Amino acid sequence: MSLYHVQNLAVQAFRAVAQGRNLSDELSRILAAETDLTVQDKGMLQDIAYGCQRFSGSLKFMLGKLLSKPIEQPVLEAYLLVALYQLNHTRNAPHAVVNEAVNHIAKIGRGQYRSFANAVLRRFLREKDKLNAQCKYDDVARYNMPAWMQKKLSTEYPKHWHNIVTAFQSHPPLTLRVNRRHCTAERYLSLLEEAGLDGKLLDDYAVRLTQAVPVAQLPKFDEGWVSVQDFGAQQAAYLLNPQNGENILDACAAPGGKTGHLLEWADCRVTALDIDEKRLQKVRDNLDRLGFQAALHCADARDTEKWHDGVLFDAVLADVPCTASGTVKRNPDIKWLRRPDDAAKTARQQEDLLDALWQTLKPGGRMLLATCSLFEEENQLQCRRFLSRWPDAALREEKTVLPNEKQDGFYYALLDKR
Repeated sequence: MSLYHVQNLAVQAFRAVAQGRNLSDELSRILAAETDLTVQDKGMLQDIAYGCQRFSGSLKFMLGKLLSKPIEQPVLEAYLLVALYQLNHTRNAPHAVVNEAVNHIAKIGRGQYRSFANAVLRRFLREKDKLNAQCKYDDVARYNMPAWMQKKLSTEYPKHWHNIVTAFQSHPPLTLRVNRRHCTAERYLSLLEEAGLDGKLLDDYAVRLTQAVPVAQLPKFDEGWVSVQDFGAQQAAYLLNPQNGENILDACAAPGGKTGHLLEWADCRVTALDIDEKRLQKVRDNLDRLGFQAALHCADARDTEKWHDGVLFDAVLADVPCTASGTVKRNPDIKWLRRPDDAAKTARQQEDLLDALWQTLKPGGRMLLATCSLFEEENQLQCRRFLSRWPDAALREEKTVLPNEKQDGFYYALLDKR
């Protein structure tokens, strides 16, 4: 498969996000349809598609500097931005990138944009250093983030927001959770070294790979020795601390990373809920690979009459829906898909869910409120509202995990039922 075809697919993905669709879902759709793509083609497509979202602010800024007036043809703009990403952030041969992009653009309309595109891209090559230097004078270009999100993060995290936005422009690490029923992280690190792979210990049961590889290359992956899970997400099991014999609910469980972690941790009984049957199948697949069983229910967690048998839980993991603003490093399209009032909307949705889950928890039990968001409405403020509604709830521990080189951003609040 050629650079020409991969470029075209990357433009499809870019346009899909511009129309409000999720990048991960769109890439899955493309990869399912494009069965002839090689491993190298898939890697290139993923790099371009995610890179264009990660650096969209600076790419659009630099393109604007090369134009005398805005482009009104969306497909033309998409091809130019994809090409700019390749010229600025990859090792693709510049002449090949320009030629293939111009060939694509020549097919738009009656070919009237061919000369224009060629001139724009070649001028970018001549002025690349100057244009990149100018990005630091425009905040959207400098931080590759919408102005409203910058303002929100700087208000809520005045001491840390620069580090957060810097982390959001980096590539996410491939982090492994080592199944403690099989070995320790130190032991698994030696297996990686035997396989010619480098990694770094994060704790007794977590390893970060120096370079991401397909899971098929990971020693004993199919045997359930390790799972791919962000280090920040792994903190949920540490905080909930499941015990042998406990009856635990994992609400909103898909894709099942935390479900598997709970069962690795202790000989407990787990009920896993998700409202989407396709996503629930991912939980089932993960548990099958790990060799565990759980009671799986496809249901709205708020509608307890449809799934709850009345037996109260010792612990509840309330991994509630949110804006996922802490995972921008991993899902850079989130920056451009979210809107300023989204956190308030999801916070209202979370309230009914948390209230329903609290009523399935036995007195003396505990519930872990978990989100992969950094926004206060969904986190600290949500927790305070919950405590005000439920006098039998007490906050035992609250933890905000900030995104950095080893993890995404998360919020956790461990609540005791008195």
